[in-house]
Amino acid sequence: MSQFDLTEDQRAIREMARRFTAEAITPFAAGWDETHHFPRDVVMAAAGLGFGGIYVSEESGGVGLGRLEAALIMEAMAYGCPSTSAFISIHNMGAWMIDRFGSQAVKDRYLPRLVPCEILASYCLTEPSSGSDAAALKTKAVLDGDHYVVTGTKQFISGGGENELYVTMVRTGADGPGGITCLAIEKDMPGVSFGAQERKLGWNSQPTAQLILDGVRVPVENRIGAEGEGFRIAMMGLDGGRLNIGACSLGGAQRALDEAIAYTRDRNQFGRAIADFQATQFRLADMETELQAARMLLYAAAVKVTENAADKTRFAAMAKKFATETGWSVTDRALQMFGGYGYLKDYPIEKLLRDLRVHRILEGTNEVMQMIVGRDLVRQ
Repeated sequence: MSQFDLTEDQRAIREMARRFTAEAITPFAAGWDETHHFPRDVVMAAAGLGFGGIYVSEESGGVGLGRLEAALIMEAMAYGCPSTSAFISIHNMGAWMIDRFGSQAVKDRYLPRLVPCEILASYCLTEPSSGSDAAALKTKAVLDGDHYVVTGTKQFISGGGENELYVTMVRTGADGPGGITCLAIEKDMPGVSFGAQERKLGWNSQPTAQLILDGVRVPVENRIGAEGEGFRIAMMGLDGGRLNIGACSLGGAQRALDEAIAYTRDRNQFGRAIADFQATQFRLADMETELQAARMLLYAAAVKVTENAADKTRFAAMAKKFATETGWSVTDRALQMFGGYGYLKDYPIEKLLRDLRVHRILEGTNEVMQMIVGRDLVRQ
């Protein structure tokens, strides 16, 4: 990114993602939502453009792009369906963690199939009793020869029951973050099962279920990083995940804003288009201003994460909070402009509102984002 603008290559990447979205996602998103259909074929088609290994290194078969390019892709796909775009983001997080921290054997075993989305990856940190307090996780992994024996439950797992690989944080040592290790667990390993599919407000184009581990024997060679490094690895993965979920909010909100502009031009009340009323124009102006401000902060944070800047985590947290809250607010105001029609499934606004609401919760709640930023400020 040149200062305050995108490069020609970045614009080309964004345009490619926009074209793919317009052809393969937007026309079908409402149907996926209505029928709770997971479009695995579309995910694989996205991987054909390199979107299954966006920041996996070229040496490992990925396209080796930065976090800004990833954000551009996620934002573009979320314009058509935030749920589907977010699913692809989570898969990318798991693939990147393996590429960045896994042994060569683990990379060779999984990345040739992860990058083309022949198999899909889930990120497994949250548990029924540990959400925001992620370092309190209880899933236990006991070393037994050349295997870990893993027992516990992971909650709210995107891709649960559908994906083939689960990048899972487990406890191998004492309480606290230093006792956490990261393991790659396969769906077909004995002792792996899944809870019922969750019944959700939104994100209906992707499966979500508990991951249940009952004495699962996981080879030591499936460890990602060293023992005790799991929490650090998980948090580094979340820096990028937070950028992507913020980008998904921007994409969904941009769609809502565009739909609102078109609707207010066509809708007549009191003898003229409601777009001609100054109150409407003021509201649209505020929505556009806030969306652009959130976009600039998120893009700046993405560059910092790519460059491993000292303040990358703080900026990722700020960008996630601001982008997800702005995205929700813009979409809510867009729905209001539609009046009663915005509440109907005949229009895309209500789906966007349902999909974007969870972005303020996952990848770390926005209250946790405030904690991260505040603690960093007072430590300086």
